[in-house]
Amino acid sequence: MRELVKNEQLVTIVPQDFKNTNKGTVLDVSMEGFRMKLIYKPEGLLVNHICDFYSLTDNGYLYFESYIQALDGNIVTIANPVKHRFLQRRKFTRIKFLENLVLTYDDESHNVRTLDLSAGGMKITSDDNIDMEKEYNVIIKLSDEQEVKCRYQLIRVEKNDNGKYIISGSFTHLNNIDKMTLVQFCMKKDMETFNKK
Repeated sequence: MRELVKNEQLVTIVPQDFKNTNKGTVLDVSMEGFRMKLIYKPEGLLVNHICDFYSLTDNGYLYFESYIQALDGNIVTIANPVKHRFLQRRKFTRIKFLENLVLTYDDESHNVRTLDLSAGGMKITSDDNIDMEKEYNVIIKLSDEQEVKCRYQLIRVEKNDNGKYIISGSFTHLNNIDKMTLVQFCMKKDMETFNKK
């Protein structure tokens, strides 16, 4: 663990309920795990419950799952993770994501197909030449129980040899809970893909 986490490193803890996400700085590291001091009051963080952890390091984003062994005020003790991995160096993990979505603006709508997804934006394909000057409403369905509503701003449009438009864009008006939902969804999917290799 000492090669991965160092004293004063900033680490984010994400429990199952994203609303209780917290972050803190590492106080000390041992062979069994590490202790950290949380920035916010540890509401919703439970001992022995699995959480996701990530931290920006010199090698990219470090991501792992572990659990809180002890909780004393704002000081938490985290068990050594069984597995870890370094995610892409980009700000948000990008995953392959193939779904049909609808972009809407007032009474205008465009059927599109997603190609990839991150918490920052997505790449889509469409038969329509969509107006880059407008911000479109979109609902991204992640599962039967989970969806994210946001605005989508086109950044780049290219036409391929098949006559389809390949569009890159970013999300705007994305609240913190929805952003964290996308971060976690993409990280989980990225880990699943990595573990299948």
